[in-house]
Amino acid sequence: MLLEASSCRRVRTYIQSGNVVFESESPPENVGGLINERFGFEPQVLLMEKKAFLESLTGNPYTAAKGNQIHFYFCQGKPNANIEKLDTLKTESEQYLIKDQVLYLYAPDGIGRSKLAAGMEKLLGVPATGRNLNTISKLVEMLEDT
Repeated sequence: MLLEASSCRRVRTYIQSGNVVFESESPPENVGGLINERFGFEPQVLLMEKKAFLESLTGNPYTAAKGNQIHFYFCQGKPNANIEKLDTLKTESEQYLIKDQVLYLYAPDGIGRSKLAAGMEKLLGVPATGRNLNTISKLVEMLEDT
């Protein structure tokens, strides 16, 4: 596997979500570049240390909602969010909170038709990737095995 050849150990993926859990003393600096060399395309890659990932879970303000209603948007850097536009696009049922480098979105009606979710990366002003709480919970399980 690509990451194992780059000094990563215990590499595991979660379905086809683009999520990978691994151990490494020094993770590869340019995972996107490695993927490009091997497969001919360079995806946006966000690496997070275990501690930061787990802290994002404990920072979730919407703990009473179902896992498919809560979405974490992990940002590459501190968001420069357009709060006015975020507030304009959110529906009455949607709520959000930005904490450090994560935007938490509570979307009880789903994100399939959400205008807020559709434009999230642009609204945050930095590259970001979103995952729902169900996926986050599965990744936490995988991290507990490390």
